Amino acid sequence: MATENELFSAVDALLEQVAQDVLPPPAERRRLRTAAGLSQEQIATALGTRREAVGNWESGRTEPRPPQRAAYARLLETLAARFPAPTPEDPTPQQPAPEQPTVPEPTPPPPASTAAAPTPTPPAPAPEPAATTPPPRTAARGGRPSSTARGARPSSSRGPAAKKATKPTAPHQPATDPRFENGPLAVVDCEDGQTLAYCVGGLVLDVPAKSLPALVEWTLTEARLGQARLHRNGRDADPLLVLTPAALERYGLPAALSDEERRAGRLKDSHKAVKQLLRAEWRLTQRGFGPWARIYRPADGARRNCVQLCVPAWHALDAREWDRKDAPLLPDMHPADLARYLGAYAERVMTPRGTTAVTGLELMTALRPPTRAERDGTTGEWHKAFNADALTQVYDVVPCEVPDEHPVLKGVHARHHLRTPAEMLMEEPYDWCRPLTDDECMRPYLVAVDVNMAFAAAANGLTVGLDGPTHLTGGPRFDPSLPGSWLVDLSHVDLSRVRIDGRTVDADRLPSPFTPKGDHPTGPAWYATPTVAYAVELGFDVAPVEAYVRHRTGRYLDPWYKRLRDAYVTTMADLGVTTAVGGREFLEAMAAARDVDPTMALLVNAIKSTAKGGIGKLRQRSRGQVPFYEPWPALARETWRPDIRAAVLANVRIGIHRKLMKTAAAADLYPVAIGTDAVVYPSTGPGPLDFLPYTADGKPVPGTFRLGISPGMVKHQGTRTVLWAEALFEEHGGVFNVANLIKNDTAEEGE
Repeated sequence: MATENELFSAVDALLEQVAQDVLPPPAERRRLRTAAGLSQEQIATALGTRREAVGNWESGRTEPRPPQRAAYARLLETLAARFPAPTPEDPTPQQPAPEQPTVPEPTPPPPASTAAAPTPTPPAPAPEPAATTPPPRTAARGGRPSSTARGARPSSSRGPAAKKATKPTAPHQPATDPRFENGPLAVVDCEDGQTLAYCVGGLVLDVPAKSLPALVEWTLTEARLGQARLHRNGRDADPLLVLTPAALERYGLPAALSDEERRAGRLKDSHKAVKQLLRAEWRLTQRGFGPWARIYRPADGARRNCVQLCVPAWHALDAREWDRKDAPLLPDMHPADLARYLGAYAERVMTPRGTTAVTGLELMTALRPPTRAERDGTTGEWHKAFNADALTQVYDVVPCEVPDEHPVLKGVHARHHLRTPAEMLMEEPYDWCRPLTDDECMRPYLVAVDVNMAFAAAANGLTVGLDGPTHLTGGPRFDPSLPGSWLVDLSHVDLSRVRIDGRTVDADRLPSPFTPKGDHPTGPAWYATPTVAYAVELGFDVAPVEAYVRHRTGRYLDPWYKRLRDAYVTTMADLGVTTAVGGREFLEAMAAARDVDPTMALLVNAIKSTAKGGIGKLRQRSRGQVPFYEPWPALARETWRPDIRAAVLANVRIGIHRKLMKTAAAADLYPVAIGTDAVVYPSTGPGPLDFLPYTADGKPVPGTFRLGISPGMVKHQGTRTVLWAEALFEEHGGVFNVANLIKNDTAEEGE
């Protein structure tokens, strides 16, 4: 008869066989590992295999084999007992622990004039999105007696527009990082003597803080607000508090800035609220306490101690970017709806950092951090290293690329000298209009279409320079792979000699692709690489005189474009417009979109403004901050890159011209005006379907303007009559650019 030990050995063999045959699904394997705070490297070392093998097991590409399979199964079984799967009532999964030790982060940076490259935190795994959107969180959370979570409160009317502007708060997907379980931001309001923080997802927190310093302290210690980094080498976003007028009164802040404070963009340093913060050992950045204030203490190791405040009553949320100019919604919007609006923007773009332009620029850095943590192989210590795919330092500027007030031009020209194209890189979007021909005057309508997310679409796939300029002289050979600026004569380019699909076009009715005004070049001028490359594409020889090029290149803006594209497409889908619809169905969906959800309609414009403003910030001008020829704060940024802005705008203009040529060749159809990304065509009918060319099987002619919601495609901007345009021409004594005046929706600002 078998002994007891032999029987136990036989049972163990059976259990091991079962363990080898049954493993959790790949997603559960990853969840268990991250819940335990283990890295793939640690598991690989314990099992005697490679880290890549563990990654393949977690993605389902491969399955573990003996002898590792049994040991791996036992590990997962033990972890499953310690970290059970989240229940439907508690859908927040465990947050992965950092796989590398952290290094200290610096104090929050001052404004761009003095900000240095931040010390990086080491890479951390990105949080995994939840599989499904949970219901709104209404249960009180334990462990925080001073801030009780309340259920979602119904939106209350605060004026005539409130009923139209507010809608029931929809469920919002919470952050998966337990540090930020209440979302990226909160709108602080006071009702019936209580101070409340409205968070995303309908969550409302009681705020126990009686003073402004206490509010900042509560935010950092109990509110669990913030947003996880967008890149493993980046840093987490600081929590954002939006203060309503009632909250301003509660914390001793003025309902509006005085004229002097508004001009300075900040409260006076002598204001009691500022003094109160300083007495509590909180600090303000050099921008002071303004509409977008940052309040901080020096970082504690890798933990930042910084809170950002947004004060809409001080015009922090400019109506041109965040609201509708014709019928503003924000002044009467309930705090819960404002939290939903800004929370959706934070989730899809990033936590707002100021204007949409500022946020657009910060998004570039968040997705392409300049530095990373790197371990010294000898000492084992962590130090700062630069990322090869990012903008990492301030380089010497190129005289032809900078605006007139730049210090490098001091003494070069007279004070009011107008620089010529041979002295200045003039890459701008189109601003062009021409008289209508007799035949075009017989068509009753002028129909405008505009390109969706034109600035973002032009940045997609664009190769830009990441290092400093190299000056080439002596007639360098043009190289389309080198981004930069080229002094070249393109006056010999004749569009009437170009054949498109075997046909020639009427060059007199098309703008030149090489100048913003559509004028034909008359001699040597500075052009960005995409413009010169287009001349080569059209079949013409180019002979540069000199150039400034960058040799370290990359598609720096690709992740920025993808983030904004996804945000735009997702938000339009919320409004009932998807990438699957086209033609008449698309036009009908667009016409109804604004009324589907007014809050999400605001979000669409905010996303578009982020794209346009972010590109503009690459060449931020002085705005009178300093005397002429004196350096202004933006010049100290690594992201002050006018050459990149020029390349994007050149791509916008060239992309439109390429479609103009295709449309002219396919349908003998020519535009009469172009304003940035809006193109106006004469038409026999009032809509785009009345003039856009289609093939015999009902599909858009390849290469022409195509109706759709994706970036780079077009939508209907507006329709006016030819008589209306002729009246304008007569009123202004000649041709007047009507492109930006043809709008069916006056709240739609285009790109």
